[in-house]
Amino acid sequence: MRQRYLALLSLFASLPAMAITFQTRLESVEWKVEGDQFECRLSQPITDFGAGEFVRRAGEQAIFRIKASGTIMGAGSATLLAAAAPWQPGRGDINLGSVSVSTGGFPFSSSQVQAGRLINGLLDGRSPLIRHYARDGGTMEVRLLPAKFNKAFSDYQLCVTKLLPMNFEQVKQTQVGFPGGGIELDAKAKSTLQTIVAYLKADPSVNQIELDGHSDNSGNRLTNRDLSRRRALAVMDFLKAQGIPEEQITLRFHGERYPLAPNTNNANRARNRRVNIHLDRVAPEEKPAPVASAGDAARTS
Repeated sequence: MRQRYLALLSLFASLPAMAITFQTRLESVEWKVEGDQFECRLSQPITDFGAGEFVRRAGEQAIFRIKASGTIMGAGSATLLAAAAPWQPGRGDINLGSVSVSTGGFPFSSSQVQAGRLINGLLDGRSPLIRHYARDGGTMEVRLLPAKFNKAFSDYQLCVTKLLPMNFEQVKQTQVGFPGGGIELDAKAKSTLQTIVAYLKADPSVNQIELDGHSDNSGNRLTNRDLSRRRALAVMDFLKAQGIPEEQITLRFHGERYPLAPNTNNANRARNRRVNIHLDRVAPEEKPAPVASAGDAARTS
C-alpha cells in the first residue's frame, strides 16, 4: 500500500496542473456502520485515498469528514457539493459552500447543517464531493457514491437510537437548580440527574463527581451555608439511590459566596440556588477524600 501511495505522489508531481478524482469503482462500493452508546459512524472507503464518513456523537447532530491515509491533500480551501450522478441528466450539483482543508489524518470536517444536506442528497442519489484547489492551480476531487446507501443508513439510524442523551463534554459540567428556595429536587432536577446517571453507568472511566452547593443571600450566613449543604446532600442521596458509589462523590457547600448573578431580584436569587456538578476521570492515587464535612465554605469562613 505504501509503495502504491508513493507512486501516486510521484505521478502527481510530474503531471501539469489538472483535475484528479478519488472514488471507488461502483461495483466495489461498500458502506460500513460502526458505533456504540457514545458515537455512530457511517463510512465509505475510498480507493487510494482513505474514507468519507458521517460521525454522530451522543448529544449532537452528525458531521461529515474525510479520513486520509496520507498527505495527498494539502492545506487550502475546497468546495463541498452534493453532486448529481452522471446518469441523472438535467440535474445540477448543489453547492454547500466553501470549507477549509488542513493537512493530517482528517483534513476536512463539515458543519452539522452541511452533513444533513449531504445525507438528504445521498438518499436522493447524489454524491458527497469535495473539490480541493491546490496551490499549483490543479484540482483534486474526492467523491463518495450513493450505491447501497439506503440499507446502510437504516443500520446507522438504529445505532443513533442507542446513543446517550449527552456526551462527556456536555455532561461534565452540569447544574441542578432549586428555584423554589427549598432543598427538594423538582422534576427538572431529577431529569437532569437521570441523564448524568445514565452517562456514569455507560462510562466507568468517569469516577469522580464533585458537588458544590450554593444559596442566595436571603438568610444569614449560617442559614445559607446549611441550605447549600442540604442541597448538595439531596443531589448526593439521589445519585447514591441510583447506584453511584458514595466514595466517588466529593461534597462541598459554599452558602452565598459564589453567586451566578447579583442577588438584586427574585429571578437572580433563584439562579443562585443551585448545585454545580463536575465529572472527571481521576487515577486512584489522585482521588481526594470522598466527602468534605464542612466544605470550602467552612475552611474559608
